[in-house]
Amino acid sequence: MADPTTEQIEKVITDSLISFGANAEDINRDAELAALDIDSLDLAELSQIIEEQFGVELTSTDVAEITTVGDAVDLVAERS
Repeated sequence: MADPTTEQIEKVITDSLISFGANAEDINRDAELAALDIDSLDLAELSQIIEEQFGVELTSTDVAEITTVGDAVDLVAERS
């Protein structure tokens, strides 16, 4: 599989956050996950989705360091 584009990664993450209950209008690269009401269970599920979609495994340390949507996108792009 070819490396995913940043746009593809951002779409998967955005769609996932919306499915967790985040308001689509509030999601952008600078949006803090806490402000979107994304909790640790949501982050655990997001890391599973990222692994399934992109083959990128995120450790608990990685997940703990993700505070914004952009952090998540950049981390996946860097590792894929």
